[in-house]
Amino acid sequence: MNPLLQHSSLKNSAVPFHLIKPEHFPQALDHAIALGQKTLMAIRTQPASFDNTLRALEACSEELEYIFTLFNNLLAAHSNEELQKLSMELGPRVASFANDIWLDVEVFAKVATVHQQRASLKLNSEQLRLVEKVYRDFQRSGAALPPEKKTRLRAIDERLSQLNPKFRENVLKATNTFELWIDDEKDLAGLGPTQVTAAREAATERGQDKRWLFTLPQPSSLPFLKFADNRLLREKMFRAYHSRAFGGPYDNQPVIRETVDLLHEKSELLGANSYAEYALQLRMAESPKQVHEFLQRLLTAAKPAAVREVAEVQELAQSLGGPVPLQPWDFLYYSEKLKEKKYAFDEDSLRPYFKLENVLDGVFELAGRLYNLEFKASNEYPVYHPDVRVFEVYKSTPDKAFIGLFYTDFFPRASKSQGAWMTNFCEQGLFRSKLVRPHVSIVCNFTTPTTEQPSLLTFDEVSTLFHEFGHGLHSLLSQVEFRSLAGTNVYLDFVELPSQIFENWAEEIEALSLFAFHYQTGELIPLQLMERMKAAQKFQVGYTTMRQVNFALLDLAWFSAPASQEFSVPDFENRVTAECRLLPQVPGTNISASFAHIFGGGYASGYYSYKWAEALDADAFELFRERGIFNQEVAGKFEEFILSKGASDHPLQLYKKFRGRAPDPEALLRRDGLL
Repeated sequence: MNPLLQHSSLKNSAVPFHLIKPEHFPQALDHAIALGQKTLMAIRTQPASFDNTLRALEACSEELEYIFTLFNNLLAAHSNEELQKLSMELGPRVASFANDIWLDVEVFAKVATVHQQRASLKLNSEQLRLVEKVYRDFQRSGAALPPEKKTRLRAIDERLSQLNPKFRENVLKATNTFELWIDDEKDLAGLGPTQVTAAREAATERGQDKRWLFTLPQPSSLPFLKFADNRLLREKMFRAYHSRAFGGPYDNQPVIRETVDLLHEKSELLGANSYAEYALQLRMAESPKQVHEFLQRLLTAAKPAAVREVAEVQELAQSLGGPVPLQPWDFLYYSEKLKEKKYAFDEDSLRPYFKLENVLDGVFELAGRLYNLEFKASNEYPVYHPDVRVFEVYKSTPDKAFIGLFYTDFFPRASKSQGAWMTNFCEQGLFRSKLVRPHVSIVCNFTTPTTEQPSLLTFDEVSTLFHEFGHGLHSLLSQVEFRSLAGTNVYLDFVELPSQIFENWAEEIEALSLFAFHYQTGELIPLQLMERMKAAQKFQVGYTTMRQVNFALLDLAWFSAPASQEFSVPDFENRVTAECRLLPQVPGTNISASFAHIFGGGYASGYYSYKWAEALDADAFELFRERGIFNQEVAGKFEEFILSKGASDHPLQLYKKFRGRAPDPEALLRRDGLL
């Protein structure tokens, strides 16, 4: 029997990962599409009404979404050649069925009838929001296009459904290809014991127990670039990391050109001048012009500070006999030395206080204090890899209401994509005619434990855990009826607010006191070290802001114009990034070729949203600072109006209900000291 075609008999309807095999997905997808087609036929033949049309449309693709979501989660977190091959087959089939819905003239006519009558139908606010959203989605998907344009739109969407996973696959394979072997212990100078031990164990796993191995996943490559004294090896690591999928057998340049051209053609078919214009119609920012103005405001404020910061690092490097000018593989190395000089600590001095298990207990404790949640570890649930852990989540209120399942997957492996993300195996809302609670997962690539010590996180990794957990809270605390409006299904420049605001607690002394204990002695992180760490968070804020603005401008540029097959990816990137460049350009390196957020992760024309949401989070957290970071009234309002509402109202209205006013766009610059 195909486990994807059976209702789970496991506790809380958990996913039977132990039974699922790659070959189950094609059959299950065929079954789900057949069910969806029957529902579409019923919608066409029944009178238009909210239940016959809108509710039915919500249910139409629920089985397909469940199956394809599981497939994509495995493809990203625990891939193999069979799944990668299937992605080229399944993606177009899913895209084709989606177009069967969105390009159906009869179904659109039913939706239009309900939309026209919506004021007289006695709908609640969420139902009204659903009607307006679905009507708009049909319009934006080409339901009113003539047949020949619909045919072309189908072909575009099916091809894009192959290109996105191909881009990610190329990045993963290029990442796994590089290995930096070290034979001479002298070449380890500058590296801390955590990195050295991990490199030794990585080598031992490959049968080389007298050598050290460094690879491109960030727990290995980033500390190497920050601390290794050997400049030639730093350069080798830098060039390898920043040339992933740029040339060679896994070259993403053809994928980029085709993706950009197809998205531009699609947007023109749908009446927009560019894909950026098309995508931003459903954002708080609303238009490329508004995004550019926002980014230019940040650029104007940050660039003078960034130039000073780079000069300061250059000055220190010269005083230590370093190179002039600094190259990119020098910058992190000398920046760490400057940070240590200014704030009297280095990154490794913090690690002993950030044992992964303690940090995770800390975020659970914070969720309890703010939102009355309890997380209970359980071994009852199947997982897709031994690293994965599962927690049952309950309200700590007297009713002990079940909130959802929470999965964690923290360590790098060859089968896992780079980066960190939050995802759902099951969305909150109506599913199979019942209101269900979500099954949420956060996936990261943190420092791996060794035989000598547990996983000890850098502060950046701590912030990442807080960030993804914030996304998890957005999904766990969702309280809506319809899954398409639930949790993180909000505008892209609003979805980062819950994640980025939660990062603030990682820097607060009151919060750190709950979990930052030395993994050997149990000693609380010293107050002086906490204060120095907090002060250091402003270190090079101009430079880091410029870096994010650079990514956002590059993203927006790619999707503001078409690119012919003769188009040069590096030439285009170099032109766009020149304004933000603070260090020499390195020939043979490229950002775009591994920029999976925008070419394989759904953030096309949306990378600016990280800074946009930072502005929201800075403004929102000011209220917590004023009232207390554990203030129950403020946390209750944030849960009520932001975390629980999903997309059941416009994000600006939800924010105003929480804050009592519109967001202050200057809050981010105030927090960063860039005004």
